Amino acid sequence: MKEKAGEVAGKIWNALNGTEGLSTAQIKKAAELADKELYLGLGWLLREDKVATEEVKGKVIVTLK
Repeated sequence: MKEKAGEVAGKIWNALNGTEGLSTAQIKKAAELADKELYLGLGWLLREDKVATEEVKGKVIVTLK
C-alpha cells in the first residue's frame, strides 16, 4: 500500500504542477483516480508537507507548496 500511495502522490503532484491549484474533483479527473486513491495520495503529500489545502465555497482546493 505504501508503494501505491507514493505512485498516486506523484500523479497528483503532476496534475497540480503548473497550476495555481485544483479542486479535488479536478485532480481526480486529471489524474484518473478513484476516490480512495485520491485521498491516499493527498494524505501522503500532506504528510510530506508538499501541498496545502483550503476550502473555498464548499470545495477543497489543493495547491503545491
